[in-house]
Amino acid sequence: MSLSPEQLKEHCEIILQSPRIKNKIVVLCEGPIPDIEGRRSPQAYKKMEEMPDANFYKACVPRWWREKLPQFFNCGDRASVINTYLKLLKLHQQDTGNSYLEPDRLFAMIDLDLHLQKIDDYPFPDTEAIFCDLYEKSEVRSQNAKRHRIWITGLIHKEAYFLTPELQSIFDDYPHPPMYQDNPLELNSIYMDMADKISSDPDLKNNLNIQRALARINHCLNCADLNKLQDSWKNEFQNTSDETCKHQLIMALLTIKKVKNEKQPEHDYWEKIKPPPDWSRNEKVFREQLSLKIAEFYSQQNSEVKCHIPFFIKTLYDSSFK
Repeated sequence: MSLSPEQLKEHCEIILQSPRIKNKIVVLCEGPIPDIEGRRSPQAYKKMEEMPDANFYKACVPRWWREKLPQFFNCGDRASVINTYLKLLKLHQQDTGNSYLEPDRLFAMIDLDLHLQKIDDYPFPDTEAIFCDLYEKSEVRSQNAKRHRIWITGLIHKEAYFLTPELQSIFDDYPHPPMYQDNPLELNSIYMDMADKISSDPDLKNNLNIQRALARINHCLNCADLNKLQDSWKNEFQNTSDETCKHQLIMALLTIKKVKNEKQPEHDYWEKIKPPPDWSRNEKVFREQLSLKIAEFYSQQNSEVKCHIPFFIKTLYDSSFK
């Protein structure tokens, strides 16, 4: 959802006047904004961190971070997150006495996506410029990290982090084993299914999108069009015995091929993950609980440059306590 100018101002004022953000890091992210009887209110915002995407990022905070935990706020779609970030700074500057915000502790986390999102009044002109400065060969450029306040996921969507290779053991040991196409979830099967639809992906077939996508992954696959990319990826993935190379191919795939796509269900792989037959609640609850288990996994990882989300969380910590 995109916010109108009136909704944006109201949204920002609620955040600025919330005592919960006093002396805290504030992280803006994508996701639904709560309302009560069709109108936003401070009371509704108290439950913000129980909603995707805020609840996922909150659950990624490691247990050793015990004091002054960051406050996460959903802000609608990607454009609205950016607009909220810029509007918060403007409103705070206009009336600092009516704001609990500390501008140096304001951050945003948004999806990379395929579509370019321009950003006004910010050191980087658009989302792709941030991505190129922040990441190289699927790793965070640590020397550049501190100059970013609007962070872009290194993979195409937050949901891409739900299907990274190291999570296979989480799925194998989960009390309610997730299913994919009526079989226990095997990530390699999903990767192959994703690759099989590269050439028919309507988002990738957009000329600007494909050029952008190919530029992101030319460090491991240098192709001129979608058909060649699809064939090359599958050939490399099926025939290499080098696990490092295979991991690089997977990360490249997750950088350009959507994992979640509500408008095109045949390309929505996260939604195709189902609960086991003995699950008695609805599928949405199952995936929400599974995503929080994945967040718990990330909360326990070292903040290495190849671990994007743990690195981001550690950068937040350093900005506040060091």
